[in-house]
Amino acid sequence: MTAAQVPPTALLRRARPAARWLVRRQYDVRLHGGEHVPATGPVILASNHIGFLDGPLLAAFAPRPVHALAKRELFAGPLSPFLRAAGQIPVDRMHPDTAAVRSCLAVLERGDVVGIFPEGARGDGELREVHGGAAYLALVTGAPVVPVTLFGTREPGGSSSSLPPRGAHLDMVFAAPYRLQAVSWPRTQEQVGSATASLRQHLRAALEDAKVLTGRELPGTLPAEQDDHA
Repeated sequence: MTAAQVPPTALLRRARPAARWLVRRQYDVRLHGGEHVPATGPVILASNHIGFLDGPLLAAFAPRPVHALAKRELFAGPLSPFLRAAGQIPVDRMHPDTAAVRSCLAVLERGDVVGIFPEGARGDGELREVHGGAAYLALVTGAPVVPVTLFGTREPGGSSSSLPPRGAHLDMVFAAPYRLQAVSWPRTQEQVGSATASLRQHLRAALEDAKVLTGRELPGTLPAEQDDHA
């Protein structure tokens, strides 16, 4: 692993206060359970995914700076220089992406935080399907996985790229970490599958607890005509 493959951190750390100020000029952002995020050492934040604002909220408001996986398409547009300078990680969601995995491992080996949306795309956020990336990274590094539940970043009936109205109440709920024992190479498909199923149960339980804590529900499915891979 060369230094050039490690996502940079400096801009991410410097930009977070300004980003929080800008977002709070538009929205009422409320954080719950931030004490569940370990203050030091490698951490994986695994969040549900319902709206366009999820990634920016995670990067700006999590208790620690987050190197979040973002769809590769975003890095082909005008945001690309900022996203790369801010240490965000492009990922090909359609195919196995070893470069993204290496970048995540580099972040965790450095003792920093990786953010993952294990559903793989924006949707109803109910964690009906969880991909294996978070569990795999936890198996390799032993890093704890902290569930994150987001509410309010998409209105019911809104498209995947829609924004909530100004003044909307956005909740971000962090839950108790889930720890998987690190497994030395080679890690089998069965081990990753079992770890993913176990992690999904924890994420789903955290989601239900977050609903009770906030008194909120998720926005439901995306409009029927939309086949989103955001």
